[in-house]
Amino acid sequence: MAGTKEHSEGAGPFTTRVTWRPEGGGTAVWESRVARKRALLTVHATGEPGPRARTADSVSVGRMRRLNAIAAGAFTVGGALFALGAGLAQFGPGDITSAWIYFTGGLFFNTGGYASLLQAINTPDRDHQAGRLAARRWRWWSYEPGRIDWLSTFVLFAGTLVFGINLVGSLLHGLSVQQVNRLVWAPDMVGCILFLISGHLALVEVCHGRPRLRTQDLAWWIVSVNQLGSFLFMASAVTAFTRPSTGDLVSVTVANWGTLTGAACFSVGGVLQFYERPSPSTSSATPSRIRARPKRNS
Repeated sequence: MAGTKEHSEGAGPFTTRVTWRPEGGGTAVWESRVARKRALLTVHATGEPGPRARTADSVSVGRMRRLNAIAAGAFTVGGALFALGAGLAQFGPGDITSAWIYFTGGLFFNTGGYASLLQAINTPDRDHQAGRLAARRWRWWSYEPGRIDWLSTFVLFAGTLVFGINLVGSLLHGLSVQQVNRLVWAPDMVGCILFLISGHLALVEVCHGRPRLRTQDLAWWIVSVNQLGSFLFMASAVTAFTRPSTGDLVSVTVANWGTLTGAACFSVGGVLQFYERPSPSTSSATPSRIRARPKRNS
């Protein structure tokens, strides 16, 4: 029967792309990141010469645009502040000024992480029969670890919160070497690991499986630049360990430059993200009311 036959793609337990036949005929293609970021899917209707984008309702489009702007702006500003803090630590007046700049940048990263998670939580659902995206009721939280978009953004948000422990610890004075490594260095390492996991999941989502080159895809560039930033943050964290025997960092220069260049990557990724958004001019008519819909199987 039309509307029930589908083909799913992805990696492991995660579905990143689904192709199916709606009731009216033709084919519809849903992609996880495209639905979340651009609020659209691709439809090739019977009798039409080629596929076309079908955008979600105007309520969903407005939500995704606002959340995307918040996330993009937060990561752009947060990355810039981290880069500034690292530059001052390397060339400027000292650690106290840099610590407060890092802390402020961390608040922007928290905001960007939560806005990204809200995008995943409130992504419009697939309507299989009609071959379109359907609005869902607004939610501030959900638990859907079977969805790769939810899991990637949740791990990212968790990483920003763990970094917050590191940033608060860096503001404290009179800490012993052991306390510095426990309150500052250890959360830094955990946060970097979470960022790397989130970035890998994002690459799997964009590539619909094993990460590979997709240089014509803006989404691939965004997640790749951010993943490079995560690797540079990890290099910074590893070399920021304080040796108990001397009280010195493994390498102050690598720690500062790793933070500076990694933060610059996140700032660039934030700027690029401004362009990965829905187009308000092509949105479908606003529904008379938004109803809760069943969760999609992805």
